[in-house]
Amino acid sequence: MRFGVVVFPGSNCDHDAWYAVTANLGHEADFLWHSDRGLKGADCVILPGGFSYGDYLRCGAIAKFSPVMESVKRHAAEGGLVLGICNGFQILTECGLLPGALVRNRNLKFICKPVELRAATPNSPFTCAIPADASLTIPIAHGEGCYTASEEMLDRLEAEDRVAFRYVQNPNGSLRDIAGVLNEGRNVLGMMPHPERATDPLMGSVDGRLVFESLIQTLAPAQ
Repeated sequence: MRFGVVVFPGSNCDHDAWYAVTANLGHEADFLWHSDRGLKGADCVILPGGFSYGDYLRCGAIAKFSPVMESVKRHAAEGGLVLGICNGFQILTECGLLPGALVRNRNLKFICKPVELRAATPNSPFTCAIPADASLTIPIAHGEGCYTASEEMLDRLEAEDRVAFRYVQNPNGSLRDIAGVLNEGRNVLGMMPHPERATDPLMGSVDGRLVFESLIQTLAPAQ
């Protein structure tokens, strides 16, 4: 399986994502510069966490105009897999690939700590390898991670099983404890916790591997 990791000016988790899928999971990965217009044959595109240029205006508000995002949108429209982590999640909501928005944490402070979460649906390419009722310990690191959407949209996400992850103890005020959501096609996921930071035993948890192993399991029959 080949991953493509988008690098925006200011990104600081791109190498973390690259290392997770190559060194920890043994798959191929290429860096995709934000001005690139091709995805180098990636099966799954990762929009990494960290910061992207223009975040001082609103997280992801400028990054969504990067040329590579047009390719990411086409990839998603064709059924290709897209994983947005933290700032990547913010970019996906800004460009319209995911509903809702990420706003300032409830306590107005930056939060960086491990949190407990559960997969809210097993029926997605990002959660299918996660055991039922499993509790995952994965770190967060964000100041604008509070997920919000209209009540109508929240009801729809729940009715369509498009809430991918929920916090066990809500750290940031996200509505309905949402930690990650899926698009209508279920091939695009945005999540605030950082699974790439929980793939190596040296980091204290390998629970994040289950997200990537789900992706690999999804594509394995086709390869």
